[in-house]
Amino acid sequence: MEFAQPLFLLLLPLPLLWAFFTWKRGAQGEAGAWLLRHPHLAGGSVAPPSPFLPMVLHTLAFLLLAVALAQPRQIGALIKPPPEGRDIALVIDTSLTMSIDDFTLNNQKATRLAVLKEVLGRFIKARTADRFAILVFGSEAALLTPPTFDHEQVLSQLNRMQVGMAGDNTALGDALGLAIKHLQHQTLRPAIILVSDGEPSNTGDMTPAESVAVARQLGVAIHTLQIGSNLFAAGRVPVQEKDPQPELVDIARITDGQHWFVRSTDDAEKVVKDIDRLEKTLSRPARNREVREWYWLPLSAGVILMLLARAMLIRRQGA
Repeated sequence: MEFAQPLFLLLLPLPLLWAFFTWKRGAQGEAGAWLLRHPHLAGGSVAPPSPFLPMVLHTLAFLLLAVALAQPRQIGALIKPPPEGRDIALVIDTSLTMSIDDFTLNNQKATRLAVLKEVLGRFIKARTADRFAILVFGSEAALLTPPTFDHEQVLSQLNRMQVGMAGDNTALGDALGLAIKHLQHQTLRPAIILVSDGEPSNTGDMTPAESVAVARQLGVAIHTLQIGSNLFAAGRVPVQEKDPQPELVDIARITDGQHWFVRSTDDAEKVVKDIDRLEKTLSRPARNREVREWYWLPLSAGVILMLLARAMLIRRQGA
């Protein structure tokens, strides 16, 4: 227990001094000052009730009010501030390869997209301090939800993702550029988690090289996950590109991110744990404590005593 304004305790002697001088003055004049004479009472007199008790109540009331002004309070434990997170954008390839059921989930065959939804859903739930955004890309890049703390909305959009919802091509550069546009750099650097089958970008207004350059300049880390491979491209003759673009491993390296090749559900879960360790939240030291105010208790008691003393004085005057 402590007092927030202890200087008000210096007022405590004043009610006691007032009570002493009031009692002394009353004792000296009480014999002649408080006699009620009546012509039909021969030599008789009736003394009204003594003012001593109201004076005591007033004194106690003033003492309690002085204590209330000093603001007694109880200091509790330290309040741990919530951790500070970062903006994380999930950029997910929804091309036809995400429908391949070469993964297992709960001992059953599952598509790549189903496994991705399950693993990323747990990741989002565990990162309560972060703002998440979800983007999908195919022939076009689309923002499903901007960075938000509303994780229920993020999970809802994650579960609504469907294979082919953005087209069959790969607008990787546009997807990264759209993600970078919506991320905010606060205390902690923002991050992008890019999930794709590794197919090169073949459409869009912005090339992956241009997006990666912007991300590097702004300090945005891009973690890349190559989930399986494009089985539909088996036997396809590679085409020599005139303007070679960075592959997933290069995108991660250039932006100070990490690259993983995901071959199974266990790999996906391990990758998410690795990202959780890499992109830590910021835990601030506890500086404030719980404070429980008790000024209302002496204040209430003082008001009650003053009202009681006033009632007694009114009754004495009417006697």
